[in-house]
Amino acid sequence: MQANIVILATGGTIAGRGDSGTRASYNAAALAVDALIEAVPQLAELAAISGEQVASVGSQDMSDAIWLTLAARVNTLLAEEGVDGVVITHGTDTIEETAYFLSLVVHSKKPVVLTAAMRPATALSADGPLNIYNAVAVAADPQAAGRGVLVVINDDIHGARGMTKSSTTDVQTFISPERGLIGTSLYGENRYFRYPYKRHTADSEFSVDGLQALPRVDVLYLHAGASPDLVDALVAAGARGIVLAGVGNGNMNRETQAAVARAVKAGVAVVRSTRVTRGFVGRNVETDDDTLGTVAAGELKPPQARVLLKLALLEKRDPASIQALFDQY
Repeated sequence: MQANIVILATGGTIAGRGDSGTRASYNAAALAVDALIEAVPQLAELAAISGEQVASVGSQDMSDAIWLTLAARVNTLLAEEGVDGVVITHGTDTIEETAYFLSLVVHSKKPVVLTAAMRPATALSADGPLNIYNAVAVAADPQAAGRGVLVVINDDIHGARGMTKSSTTDVQTFISPERGLIGTSLYGENRYFRYPYKRHTADSEFSVDGLQALPRVDVLYLHAGASPDLVDALVAAGARGIVLAGVGNGNMNRETQAAVARAVKAGVAVVRSTRVTRGFVGRNVETDDDTLGTVAAGELKPPQARVLLKLALLEKRDPASIQALFDQY
């Protein structure tokens, strides 16, 4: 008996259309979900397919509002006995944020698979159709259940946590630098290497049911001579949390550290992450987190650290409690 898979479309390059198949310029989110499904008739060999249009944006315009709508729809669908899995088409720019968000707020062991494309649908050698095919193959695969939210792209199966975009144009842009791939999917033939190693989905304590908004959390990129007044400005603008894309091991200059101390004293949660592609931000390494009142992001890079901090701030928590969440999730 075939699995029943629902494809939720949000736009992105995978639904993009250009004037030429050999030019880089195009309009994202130009095609609707029905067109994406019709372009891959082989999907019928894998599962019974239905589609819904949740949003039509380039993923640079992904928002908290769309996240909340998407999470609600995914949770509703997966609670139905007749739905075996969900595939979400998305833009590549922020897919790592949406995937991680869903991995924390979707409460089901059924497969949730995001996919995307680096080339628009009208491009010569467009990568979207095969990515959709492989994504459906994974979503329809009972072996994918319990592995959390997955991102299937360019024959690779990534776990939501820790995956990141590494190139602006390369089709092989996504990497999982610390823990590696969950598996691979080659023309719908799936191989799995591991399960996620942190809490997720059905084991997550976070819920966004009924929420209309999420707390404001901003990312501040640090560099030589970073201006401490930017921290003060974010506090004044109403940020509930700040994620530092720090240098090296999440480090910052002395002036910024003093501004961070003021922010923490004012009740703003501050997480130290890093602008470096690989590596772990350790607690009390170079920076005295215990004294400063900051949180170490561990392996989470700034965009995903921001997602977890937004959810952590749905309740009143001190830095130690927030650190415990970063250690678990």
